[in-house]
Amino acid sequence: MKPGSEVSAVQHEIGSSDLVPERGRYIVDIEGTTIGIFRLDGVLYAYENICAHQGGPVCQGRIVPRVRERLDDAKQAIGLTFDETDMHIVCPWHGFEYSITTGIHAGDPSFRLRAFPVEEREGTIYVTC
Repeated sequence: MKPGSEVSAVQHEIGSSDLVPERGRYIVDIEGTTIGIFRLDGVLYAYENICAHQGGPVCQGRIVPRVRERLDDAKQAIGLTFDETDMHIVCPWHGFEYSITTGIHAGDPSFRLRAFPVEEREGTIYVTC
C-alpha cells in the first residue's frame, strides 16, 4: 500500500442497545461486511460473520455453552458438563465452535474470528470498521 493510501476505520452507529439482548445477537451489514454483535454479561462483542474454517456464516449459528469433559480422581472420563460461563457460537456449516468472549476456536487457537471494536454509549451501539 502506498504511503497515505491507508483506509482509516470509521465508527458506525448501529442502533439502540435493545437490539442485542443478553445472550443474544444482532446481525448487521456495514458497507459490505456482515458483522454479528453479541452480548454476554452486559458486554458487547462484534465479529465478522465469516468462519475461519471455510467461510460459513458463523455468527448466525447456535449459541451454546462450552461442553467440558468431567474426570474422576484417576482422570477417567465420567461424563460431560455444560459451562454456562463460557458461551460459544457454532458455525452452521461444519460445527466449528468459537468462544464469544475471545473469538478463538474451542479446540485450535490458530483459528479465530475477525473482531471489531464495539461500544455502547447512552443507549446506542457503535461498531468501528
